[in-house]
Amino acid sequence: MASSVYDAEPNPMLSLEQRFLERLLPPVKGLDVMDIGCGTGRWLAEFAGQDPRSLLGVDFSCEMLSQARRKLGSGANLVLADCNNIPFSRSSADLILCSFLASYLSDLTTFARQIRRLLRRGGSIFLSDLHPVTVARLGWRRGFTVNGTSIDIATHPRPIPEVVGSFAGLGIEVEAMLEPLFGNPERELFNLAGKTDTFKAASGLPAIYILQLRLKRHHGLLRRKATPARTLVNVHGARIALGPQESTHAHLKIDDGRIASLTSDDAESLRHPRYGRRSVDLSGFLLLPGLVNAHDHLEFALFPRLGTGGYRNFLEWAEDIHHPEASPVAEHRAVPKHTRLWWGGIRNLLCGVTTVCHHNPYVEDVFDKAFAVRVQRDFSWAHSASLDQALAEKQKVAPPDQPFILHLAEGVDAQSAGEIFRLAEQQILDHRTVIVHGLGLDQKGFSLLRSARAALIWCPTSNVFLFGRSHDRKTLESLPHLALGSDSPLTAAGDLLDEIRFAIESVRFPPDDLYALVTTRAAQVLRLKSGEGTLRIGALADFIAVRDTGQSPADRLVDLSFRDVEFVVIGGQVQLVSSNLLPRLPRLLKTGLRPLDVEGEIRWVRAPLNRLFAETRKHLVEEIKLGGRRICCGLPA
Repeated sequence: MASSVYDAEPNPMLSLEQRFLERLLPPVKGLDVMDIGCGTGRWLAEFAGQDPRSLLGVDFSCEMLSQARRKLGSGANLVLADCNNIPFSRSSADLILCSFLASYLSDLTTFARQIRRLLRRGGSIFLSDLHPVTVARLGWRRGFTVNGTSIDIATHPRPIPEVVGSFAGLGIEVEAMLEPLFGNPERELFNLAGKTDTFKAASGLPAIYILQLRLKRHHGLLRRKATPARTLVNVHGARIALGPQESTHAHLKIDDGRIASLTSDDAESLRHPRYGRRSVDLSGFLLLPGLVNAHDHLEFALFPRLGTGGYRNFLEWAEDIHHPEASPVAEHRAVPKHTRLWWGGIRNLLCGVTTVCHHNPYVEDVFDKAFAVRVQRDFSWAHSASLDQALAEKQKVAPPDQPFILHLAEGVDAQSAGEIFRLAEQQILDHRTVIVHGLGLDQKGFSLLRSARAALIWCPTSNVFLFGRSHDRKTLESLPHLALGSDSPLTAAGDLLDEIRFAIESVRFPPDDLYALVTTRAAQVLRLKSGEGTLRIGALADFIAVRDTGQSPADRLVDLSFRDVEFVVIGGQVQLVSSNLLPRLPRLLKTGLRPLDVEGEIRWVRAPLNRLFAETRKHLVEEIKLGGRRICCGLPA
């Protein structure tokens, strides 16, 4: 009977779990995924579209599996079995999900043995359930309603340490432990069900818990590089953003440049009352994933805006500003290119960008040597359809698993609008294609873009400066593959945070969507593979810290300027810190940081500032501006 209403009734618990668990889950492409206690297959349906190698659901209820079969068809193998006796071979799963299952089991130890048998080394277990403390405090009961009749289900609630202990004895350890509270999405569901009082009673209490578990590593068998002495290991006290509306107070641990664990600060402090010399207390701060800037030309960061606007296409602009021997172009070009590239990296670092796509050749001698930010390497590119005569040849030899990026339809005239159709005629418009700007596309052009599954990188302030307009919200929301880029100061205003605020003010683009355009969706468009744009286990330890105002991560992000970014970590190394936060850093982690004055705001950055200023001042004898903002070296007198 429960199967007929399980998906139909609004369920705040399922909503909360969905929001948080999907932020922890790794990409399942190519994995063998097993959902134990799969019920009606709601998580299997999520996984089915992500190209897993295999998808298996197990449940003891025929009715539940019937509902799942109707939902999934042949998309998953569904098996009727007792969860304590699962008929599959040892080490057959890379990812095992157990959603709201543990408290239904009378013998958790036997179940844990089953999981241990099925899990491959290197795989993950995700286990969720109602939070036992809140269940006891508020007297929650498990059940469902059919035809107006409430039916309770017997459960076996256990303290979280007991659940963890059942697995720990089998060599399985906790990587992440979240204890989420209800949020606004759940408030709406409670209100719809006429249970506003229930929501109020649970306010401030953890509603569920989510565990991510793995087999303990045999450290003696691992061949790993020694962790650099100046690498950050522990961050505690902060609220950590997992998504645009999802956050939790947790202790974050870094190992080998990646996020190794996310656990409750309270639980972690009991185990490690002192965190050591490579730790920082970020109480009062919100950690956001490092931002991904999908489009920039780093060598132009010192340049002012050039041109007058009102152009029909970018060729008119290029002709207008092409005066290489005249000021201000001549003196800016005289600054060595490696120096200008460094300033481009610092411009991104100051606004919380940790990964940037530089639309020009990759310069190994600069980008591979302790550069300010990560510069994407694995992509192919051409400048534009109108200037690159070898466009078709470049696209055809591009690696099939990398994006192919080019400027396209950068204008508002018929010539710009027609460029995408020429790409299609040459059969070089496909799912790998990423076009920058695309302002000139008409409805047919956008339809062609979508049907090819190509992506767009939006640079709004450049669009408006050059051509007097940018894309409208309706068009942007129709594109499944979209990212935000800052472009260079030649045409853009400020930095990536300025682009975000401009998008809010001019287009009223939703904050949650903007958050994704500089984190997860940007990473998807650029095909980044190391968890960029996320704060989850195994992802690169790239993150920023801003003062915690209590807002959702998305709402906080769209309010930010460079002055709000007080801490930037890339691969576990502190790259930027404000003067306010500097005293919190252990001496070991401060080594190599140098003070930079940006419009009177001091930021300590990991960069060769003395050399950069010396090389720049040889050619720019007046004040130096980075992205339009005055900079100088050192602390004010």
